[in-house]
Amino acid sequence: MATVARLRSVVVDCPDPHALAAFYAEVGGGTPRAEDDDWVVLTIPDGPRLAFQRAPGLTPPEWPRADRNAQQFHLDFDAGSTWEEMDAAHERVLALGAKPLDLTDRETKDFMVYADPAGHPFCLCRIERA
Repeated sequence: MATVARLRSVVVDCPDPHALAAFYAEVGGGTPRAEDDDWVVLTIPDGPRLAFQRAPGLTPPEWPRADRNAQQFHLDFDAGSTWEEMDAAHERVLALGAKPLDLTDRETKDFMVYADPAGHPFCLCRIERA
């Protein structure tokens, strides 16, 4: 069956699209391109196109609560296949302004959950290589 359309962008609402695009450029690569004050596009090399849209008064989700302002999506990032790579990625995202949400049982879950500077959840994932 033919598809209806191709995915163009994942759009993230945020109070400051320039700042959040710069954060994700540091995490995933690429160079943010502002189309105007309210819309910034980031194309991650070998990854998705992310767009950041100004949303004044945005209330960030409360992870992991599903009963009040639940997350609507989150981004997963491949942070490497070793714990050393995961630890290095952890330190870098903290330095960029991420806040830890769930760092427990990382050995059994192979991921750690953070909030970006606007409060959206994202994960650093350990991906085993074959």
